[in-house]
Amino acid sequence: MGGGWNTIISGLMLYFFTTYGDVSAVQAGTILFIARIVDAVVSLIIGPLTDNFYRTRLGKKFGRRHFFLLIGAPLLLVVFPLLWISQQGFWYYLIVYLAVEMIMAMILIPWETLPTEMTDNYKLRTKLSSTRMFLSATGTFLVFFIPAQIKATNSPNAYLITGLIFSVLFAGAVITTYFTTWERKLTPEFLAELDAQPKVPVGKLITDNLKDFGSTFKNSSFRKHLAIYLFSFTGKDIFATALTFFVVYAVHGSESFGLTLQALSIIGLPATVLAAFLMIRKGPRYLFAMSYSVIIACLLALGAIYLIQPSSTMVLLVIVGLAYQAGRALLEFTPWNVFPFIPDVDRIMTRQDRAGIYAAVMTFGRKSTGAVATLLVSWFLDLGGFLKPGSAGGVQLDASCTTSCPLVQSTGTQHVIALVVILGPLLLIAIAFAISRFMYLDPQSHAVLRTEIDRLEAGGSKDDVTSEARVVVEKLTGHPYESAWPEDAISPTVTPVSNGS
Repeated sequence: MGGGWNTIISGLMLYFFTTYGDVSAVQAGTILFIARIVDAVVSLIIGPLTDNFYRTRLGKKFGRRHFFLLIGAPLLLVVFPLLWISQQGFWYYLIVYLAVEMIMAMILIPWETLPTEMTDNYKLRTKLSSTRMFLSATGTFLVFFIPAQIKATNSPNAYLITGLIFSVLFAGAVITTYFTTWERKLTPEFLAELDAQPKVPVGKLITDNLKDFGSTFKNSSFRKHLAIYLFSFTGKDIFATALTFFVVYAVHGSESFGLTLQALSIIGLPATVLAAFLMIRKGPRYLFAMSYSVIIACLLALGAIYLIQPSSTMVLLVIVGLAYQAGRALLEFTPWNVFPFIPDVDRIMTRQDRAGIYAAVMTFGRKSTGAVATLLVSWFLDLGGFLKPGSAGGVQLDASCTTSCPLVQSTGTQHVIALVVILGPLLLIAIAFAISRFMYLDPQSHAVLRTEIDRLEAGGSKDDVTSEARVVVEKLTGHPYESAWPEDAISPTVTPVSNGS
């Protein structure tokens, strides 16, 4: 569901709103921007809420993370299909999209913490996250494959049928997750550790949460990780958002072909299996380099195809599309397999369990930059003179079309679409590539870090730290070792326990 929903946002929504929703490109971008910003703010509340939900009766019965999965599934079944009713206009889509985004946040934020909850072992977390990303790649493929097949039948309700199918698939995925995952057990020791954090009034809680969110940026590994994640995923989002426009309006392919081209993401399944192996053997920096190199080469090739427009354009688009989707699968796989280890870096800095706060900041950043990216794409389309279907004086691309018909765009508009789909992602991916060369969190450094945490939790003295552990801790945290494992971070009456207890 996570991969599928984020792919829908980046790859389908802008095209659906402008082609079938009776809204302009700027209006469609505004819907996505407003909803994602509101949702990003809500996400900052949900993360700490799940961290502290163990205090409630519902949290103790269903789990502080799992309760939100349980109530999210039925809400998806009811609300999600409403998003795909055509010709409803700006305000309808804004309200429904807001509702869907908040439901998704309520599910995805606690879900993102589960690998950290389930085990503290690097290889086991990688296997869990790899399995998760394998299924996510399946969702990414289905998001384009299903509407492409339904659209090919010329059904006037193709997207509504798609929405109904995905509401069932997504809700089923959430329920499956609820029954097949677990959280760190609320042992008396763990409860004592959690309860050592004092209860505070709501106003002060919000203020403290904002401080907590800011404190995550003291974590050097997280700063780099977040920058890599946001630059690369925003580049990917821009590409997916603009690709169908590019195929339909710039190289004059069919809408069904544009969706099928995105459905080549099926190549992400074997690519994810390879990535899981390389993540353990080589580490994230190797995967970042492989992913970004492939994507940059594909974007340059796409630019050459547009400029030359050979007779074999569609065949070449398929070849480039397959290579790009393999690189994209590695791009999506790597940050979310690094993330479960970020809370361990924080743990040696704070002696606290703050996976929910890190997940909230990640989600806030992702949604904020994704919202801005979509809005920029819509602005560029509008500034380039994009004509939405039904515009007066427009000439149809397909004479047999009777409703929501794509129109022939000017040469200048076609150039703008090509620049958006190629140049924007190219710049952002190149920045992420440069930052990734300075990422030091990998299997080897995490093993040293985890050993040092376990030693300190067992009562070991900081004075007895090995030179290797000192160097690793300082590289990963960005601070002198002396500031690690602060004595005043936890009540002296509480006995800290291992994250694997």
